[in-house]
Amino acid sequence: MTNYNQNVDPKEQNVTTEGQYKLTKKDFRQINRRSLLGFQAGWNYERMQGSGYLYIMLPQLRKIYGDDTPELKEMMHTHAQFFNTSNFFNTIVTGIDVAMEEQEQIKSKESVSGMKVGLMGPFAAVGDSIFGSLIPTIFGALAANMAINGNPFGAFIWLAAQIAVMVFRWKQLEFAYKEGISLVTTMQHKLESLTNAATLLGVFMVGALVATMVKVQFAWEPKIGDLTVNIQNNVDMILPKLLPLAIVLGIYWLLGKKHMNSTRAIFIVIIVTVILSALGVLAKI
Repeated sequence: MTNYNQNVDPKEQNVTTEGQYKLTKKDFRQINRRSLLGFQAGWNYERMQGSGYLYIMLPQLRKIYGDDTPELKEMMHTHAQFFNTSNFFNTIVTGIDVAMEEQEQIKSKESVSGMKVGLMGPFAAVGDSIFGSLIPTIFGALAANMAINGNPFGAFIWLAAQIAVMVFRWKQLEFAYKEGISLVTTMQHKLESLTNAATLLGVFMVGALVATMVKVQFAWEPKIGDLTVNIQNNVDMILPKLLPLAIVLGIYWLLGKKHMNSTRAIFIVIIVTVILSALGVLAKI
């Protein structure tokens, strides 16, 4: 039985002698475009990225199963189910998926569902840790530090990092498609250690940023008789950078409170620091 889409221009079809549709470079570009522009567009609390995943896959499903076929409807329903993973790794799942469906078609339904469920959690942890936290933290810190020192090259470092991430996202689809299901076995044993390493490095970088980028000092020097007490020097003798650490921990505690978000926390920090600076408690750096 030939399942490829009868309504597609024959010049655009890439069909084996067994009637199976084979993805082309044009298909990969289409999946990547849809992933970059529309994967999150249909996000909701019920199925999260389910509709976005179906949006990415739909043109290829039509080519594999044909228009208005029972197989197409069944796989559309399958791909519209709950799905939630990292935006930076979702096309690895898609690449493995299309490779499986291309070979087994509707027979791969259960395997595809199991593969998606098995990979979306680990990929969410790894992708968000590395691309959502680690890379922005490292390259953002470098760029910000250069900008503070008047070096415009920092902006190009940040831009280069983002371009590299986009190229990675674009290339991983075809790689996953070629490796297919074997990639699941290969990566399964490495994801946990990679996640732990990325988390540890991220915590280390956050600690370094607190010490180097949060610049706040006491200006208040009270007098006790004839003695002037330099509070900042005394604090530094106890623990250097104690005040920046205390502020960061305070903000972290604040963000855990009900009805508190990052925007409100930023405004609270601005208002409090302006008042304390005007009163002479904090130094103007």
